[in-house]
Amino acid sequence: MSQPVIWCTPMRANSVRSVTPRSTSRRDLLRTAGTAAFALPTALLIAACGGDSTNDSGNGTADGTNGDATLPDDVVLATRWVPTELAPGLQRLPVSLATAAGLLAEGPTRLTGKVVDYDTGEVLVDDLFADRRTLGDGTIPFYVFRTALTTAGVYGLVVDGGPSEPTAFQVRPADELPVARVGESLPGFDTPTTDDPRGVDPICSREPEPCPFHAVTLTEALTLGKPVVYVVGTPAHCQTGVCGPVLEQMIALSDELGDSVLFVHADVYADDAATVVAPAVEAAMLTFEPVVWITDSTGTIVERLDAVWDANEIREALS
Repeated sequence: MSQPVIWCTPMRANSVRSVTPRSTSRRDLLRTAGTAAFALPTALLIAACGGDSTNDSGNGTADGTNGDATLPDDVVLATRWVPTELAPGLQRLPVSLATAAGLLAEGPTRLTGKVVDYDTGEVLVDDLFADRRTLGDGTIPFYVFRTALTTAGVYGLVVDGGPSEPTAFQVRPADELPVARVGESLPGFDTPTTDDPRGVDPICSREPEPCPFHAVTLTEALTLGKPVVYVVGTPAHCQTGVCGPVLEQMIALSDELGDSVLFVHADVYADDAATVVAPAVEAAMLTFEPVVWITDSTGTIVERLDAVWDANEIREALS
């Protein structure tokens, strides 16, 4: 079974991308890792933003814990990182669990695993763990593994009790990745605001009302000496999968934090029909969404979260 990759693309709403399953040829993996789209088996055609094909038989007990249960024999990792965006340094590897019946709506409270050299199987990082996270009722749980790999190359994530084959990922040289990363200054951009939509209509596709993150531009926010949380995503085309739920969690977090942190949102499309990519996407050189940058009070990026996250990850980055 192919290992599904679940994430969004601003070029087409509700798209799905996948890497190839592990093959005997490392050359094949390297050739396909950065291409635009791959096929999934019909049973695993899960839209990145839709999240509407699930297997809710789950793996958890009634109280949501794993108990003594093991993962299903046919479980695979639905990789939720963006395969072209991993650079040397700290890597963030979000995954969900799936079988041929679809994504699992329940699962253990914690996954454990390791990172191996893809070619040799040598264990490079052991004793990793990732706790179950959720974006709310009706969304797919996910787990975020974090590790550090300082050298570009091809690696594999192995989850205890999961697939015997490592789930491959490629760490690319940082100079090949143009999207602003941790440690860099977040570039300003005149994002659409309620006072000046700058040709974007609607400025926010959240329904029934726009989100409250369009009072100032990103450029203005970065001059005010406060941490900034800047999210690019399209809630109208992602109401139950990722973009809508993460935005709702961020609104609640903004209410909690008050004016100590500035939140800015830019939608992905410049038109209601979702046919024209918004200038904010082009300015950030994005080929995927959603994404959120978190800066300190000087505008230096302290965290970048791609594809899927919850409010706690933002809170942790701001602490």
